[in-house]
Order: sequence, then structure tokens, then C-alpha cells
Amino acid sequence: MIHKLLKRPQAIIGLCLIAIVIVIAIAAPAFSPHDPELVNLSQKYAQPDPEYPLGTDQLGRCTLSRLLYGARYSIGISLPVLLILSVIGLIVGTFSACAGEKADHFITILCDVFIAFPSLIIAIAVIGVLGNGLQNIAVSVVIATWAWFVRIVRSYSVQEMGKDYILAARISGCNTGKLVFRHLIPNILPQFLVYVSTGVASSIIMVSSFAFLGLGLPSGTPEWGAMLNDARTALYSHPELLIYPGLCIFVTAAGFNLFGEALRDILMPEEDSL
Repeated sequence: MIHKLLKRPQAIIGLCLIAIVIVIAIAAPAFSPHDPELVNLSQKYAQPDPEYPLGTDQLGRCTLSRLLYGARYSIGISLPVLLILSVIGLIVGTFSACAGEKADHFITILCDVFIAFPSLIIAIAVIGVLGNGLQNIAVSVVIATWAWFVRIVRSYSVQEMGKDYILAARISGCNTGKLVFRHLIPNILPQFLVYVSTGVASSIIMVSSFAFLGLGLPSGTPEWGAMLNDARTALYSHPELLIYPGLCIFVTAAGFNLFGEALRDILMPEEDSL
């Protein structure tokens, strides 16, 4: 599969963008010329120079340093959240498909209730109850989007349930647990990985949306969405302060989406022929 990925330009571009963002997130302290939260009002809205390569914001904080540290928050929240959602989706979704009609009906109705409301509204409500904090952001995203992951896994599992190998497993006396972990999950995992890879971009955008609305993160946190929110007052005088974090969000989301599309073309080629 790796050989096939390397033959696709979109996969190479996506992987390069993802690698750059991850390296920046890990090595942000080494690359940052200044403390991203250091306020220096004497340098307010300073123009780019060797000391401040991208200038400063309304409080004299180094824009480049804040952008670099922003990758830590976007990646550091989104990837663990996607891991938790993946585990919930795989276990609950496969269990729903093979545990019986009553259990499936209950889980489907519960998912429909959550899906009926916009994810952002649910997440905002959860943050309003739990308060600010990185952990609370992660919890709110999980509560807001778990139903989507369960539904997509259930749809994959239902398709697999009608195949001969599932029937053979049931005839051989395979219980629900073994059926889920030994048969269903390994066979739907390639399709699910495609969904997860494109879901990273959505998670990053949602986290940035919280920060843009002033929710979840403490004031002054160097996060891309928060930087967009802070720069609104300087939209006309210093538009670059909005362009920089906006480009970071766009490039990161594009990297994961490009990689996800290339992965889909390889693992699910039948969709291209439809």
C-alpha cells in the first residue's frame, strides 16, 4: 500500500504537509524566536524584521512564535480526540450491527438524536456546562461527534454481516465479542481509516472554531482560531494577522484531506467506478 501511495501526487503532497505540521508542533520551542505569550506593548503591530520575522500583534507578541505553537494545540487536541472517537465508533458500531435488533434499534435512535443537532451547537453547550480547558474541549468534541462515527461503522458492518465468512463464523459458534474483534473490525478497518483520515481536518476546524468564538481555551492562548479572533479588530489595518492563522488551518486541513482522498482511491477503488 505504501508503494501505491507514493505513486500518487496528492498522497505525497498530503504527507509532506502533514509531516511539516507535525514537526513544527513537536519542535515549536526550538523554532520559535520568542515566547508566544510574552507581551511587549512597545512593539505593538511591529513590521516584519529579523527579530520578528512576521511582525507582532496588538499586544506586541511575536506572530511567528504564536503560529508555531498553534500547531501544538490543533494537532495535540485533534489527534487524541480522533483516536477516542475511532475506538468508540469501532466498538459501538460493530456491536450495534451484530448484537440483535433491539440493541441495534436503541443505538440507532440514540445516534439519530445526536445527529439531529449541529455538532458545533452540542459542543458549545457541553463547554458551557464543563467550562474552559483543553480536556473539556476534547470531551465536548467527542460528545458532539461520536454518533457520526458509530453510524458510519455500523453501515460498514451491516454490509459485512451478509457475507459468507460472517455466516461461517456464526455457524462455528463464534460469540458476539469474537465476531466483532476477530472478523468485523479487521475487515472494515481499511474503509474506516479513510473516514478517519478526512475527519482529522474536521476536528482541527472545530477546535479552531471554539477558539475563534472564545470558548474552551484561556485568553491569550497561541491557537490559530484564537489568533483569528484576536485579529478581527485589525481586519483593515493589519489583515495579515488574519491571513497567517487562516493559511495554517487551510494547509493543515488540506494535507489531511489530500492524504485521505488518496487513501480512499487505493483502499476503495470501486467508488471511483460508480
